[in-house]
Amino acid sequence: MNGSTVAAVSTPNAPGGIGIIRISGPEALEIADRVFVSVNGKKLAGSKGYRAYYGEIVFSGEKIDEAVCLVYRAPHSYTGEDTAEINCHGGLYVTKQVLRAVIESGALPAGPGEFTKRAFLNGKKDLASAESVMALIGASGKQAAAAALNTLEGNLSAEIKKCCDEITGVCASLTAWVDYPDEDIEELGEDRIAAVFEDVKSRLDEIVKRYDSGRAITEGADTVIAGKPNVGKSAVMNLLSGYSRSIVTDIAGTTRDVVEEKAVIGDIILKIADTAGIRETDNPVENIGVGLARKRLERAELVLAVFDGSSGLTAEDSDIIADCAGKCAVAVLNKSDLPLKADKRVLEEHFDRVVELSALTGDGYDELKNAIADKLMTGDFDPSAACLTGERQRACCVKAAEHLSDGLEALRSGMTLDAVNVCADCAVDALLELTGEKATSAVVDEVFSRFCVGK
Repeated sequence: MNGSTVAAVSTPNAPGGIGIIRISGPEALEIADRVFVSVNGKKLAGSKGYRAYYGEIVFSGEKIDEAVCLVYRAPHSYTGEDTAEINCHGGLYVTKQVLRAVIESGALPAGPGEFTKRAFLNGKKDLASAESVMALIGASGKQAAAAALNTLEGNLSAEIKKCCDEITGVCASLTAWVDYPDEDIEELGEDRIAAVFEDVKSRLDEIVKRYDSGRAITEGADTVIAGKPNVGKSAVMNLLSGYSRSIVTDIAGTTRDVVEEKAVIGDIILKIADTAGIRETDNPVENIGVGLARKRLERAELVLAVFDGSSGLTAEDSDIIADCAGKCAVAVLNKSDLPLKADKRVLEEHFDRVVELSALTGDGYDELKNAIADKLMTGDFDPSAACLTGERQRACCVKAAEHLSDGLEALRSGMTLDAVNVCADCAVDALLELTGEKATSAVVDEVFSRFCVGK
């Protein structure tokens, strides 16, 4: 880094049994010695790594807390720098007081993701592994956590390196043949070049496809519950979220704003928006809610279109059906605890998944869960395979695959091999940007700006 020593609270901003203040940098142990007094009188600055000391936090002659301080020596620490981690009692006041003492003793406040950024800059992690740290912290399900952990352990980076090595091998042969025409260098056959490009492109396409199909597991799918007023949208919202998030009444137009909640359905994360009932209305306030509902429906990744199964379908229902055309949508015939009066066949003509549900009793919930998994194509998600953890990584893979496609087209059209080589070089650059080996400082800063402070 720049030779600075930084500190931050690395535990959540909430009361707990333990609070951890992490200090990292060239003066980490000296600064820790200014606030921590071990019971045996030993100084942390003279300690070897992987040691724990019990003592007190004392600053300006005042005892703040009892604590245990862990010592890590560079390069064998998370950041690759000398690191001290003060473990104190986890009250909000206590941890803030300890952090204040550390900062007043010479440390600078750490920025978002600064410890992991230092780990990246010091060669402890590549950029793909670093990004998986936040994916692991934010994982809401078993498969999402497993996928993030595998990326953290290097599964994705290893696969990307294999792809890079194969393309680089082609580049090296092409460069040698182009640059040294008088040497007895065997020309790499077009069939061999095409085979390598096609194989690597296929593997990258598979990684992208896996990310797209697994995004509802790893990141969550933007989901809208839509329908005319009083069909039970809010009741469906409450069923999925597991508690009363939306107000439920028999009065049409109760929901006028967009109510948002995150729900975990099996291994699938839904970022749900319960919207106002879509209908024509003269009420200016309700009309604003209807407008918001239509906008959210347009950009949703999944639509749960709710219909009242206890009454016949109406013109307003027909409008909802039309709005869902071409979208990833599940039709939900709600109120299945009452006699069915809606014509289910009409919905089956427009939706490939129609679920009968009672949001009141929960009957049909499992069928709805399976329909959601089917529409979001999460059934084949394999968390042990190389997994992307964000749109930046996906864009790098897509860009590399496009450059390989350009290289294949150049081969087929009879362009010179140096033109093919340019395409291969561009593909490698895109993949190296993914792992961080050729990422600009702006890209690196953007990645870590999304991290929480303390990690």
